[in-house]
Amino acid sequence: MYAIECKNLTHYYGKKLVYENLSFNVEEGKILGLLGKNGTGKSTTINILNGFLQPFSGECLIYGQNTQTLSPETKRRIGFLIEGHIQYSFMNIHQIEKFYSGFYPDWNSAPYWELMSKLKVTPKQKISTMSCGQRSQVALGLILAQDPDLLILDDFSMGLDPGYRRLFIDYMREYAKAEHKTVFVTSHIIQDMERLIDDVMIMDYNKILAQQPVEQFMNTFRQFNITLTSPEQEVDLDGIAVNIEKVKDKIEFYTYSTEDEVKNYLASKGIDYSSFEERKMSLEDAFIGLTRKY
Repeated sequence: MYAIECKNLTHYYGKKLVYENLSFNVEEGKILGLLGKNGTGKSTTINILNGFLQPFSGECLIYGQNTQTLSPETKRRIGFLIEGHIQYSFMNIHQIEKFYSGFYPDWNSAPYWELMSKLKVTPKQKISTMSCGQRSQVALGLILAQDPDLLILDDFSMGLDPGYRRLFIDYMREYAKAEHKTVFVTSHIIQDMERLIDDVMIMDYNKILAQQPVEQFMNTFRQFNITLTSPEQEVDLDGIAVNIEKVKDKIEFYTYSTEDEVKNYLASKGIDYSSFEERKMSLEDAFIGLTRKY
């Protein structure tokens, strides 16, 4: 069953097309990471999911209900983390937990205090005295205490140093899997996503380039580097490569083809090379290979 179903979303800002007929699903209990360069529609998608923005056409459903008309019962099943995290910095971590708990009938304080113990902060420590990383953990703890079925985390790692990002990611994944939560997450720090997510969705301008389990994507999308025997020879890789970069006799290209398929293609095109190498990629490498560097 799907927690999120978006069907044929089309949206414009004025005359500028953000995307057209965009469709995707998020399965219950999965952690999906949305990746894309600035301006490709990540924030637009987040705002449509939360009902803050009405698409030009198409619809987005959360637990079977249109996001523009979610019932109070369905809204209670959603936890939303936005940039800026929390307010009320004059409160301490005990006071802010008590304050938020009054708004949620199913409040469960255990995840909040478990995360606070990992931060090694005292109940009387004021939010105003905390680092940006510590504040973000307080925000996450408050969301987890709401006990939502679906968490939508927008650029969750902004402002966090490597240590706090690792704490955030490890705890988030452990909690989501133990409690069978669904997570829709964006981040500009892609190496964090590789550690966290089950499925990846990569957006480019006006379209989705890939949506599949991250392990499957990393096993099927490949980078090859070859050195030509002559830098002047004509090279045609359009039938096999997703993206190509050529500098003199060096060619770097990305493909969904296997090594044998690539070598057979090079032979069929009469492309002579003196070296051939497959490079192991991180998710960030693969993202750049799919979307181009610029």
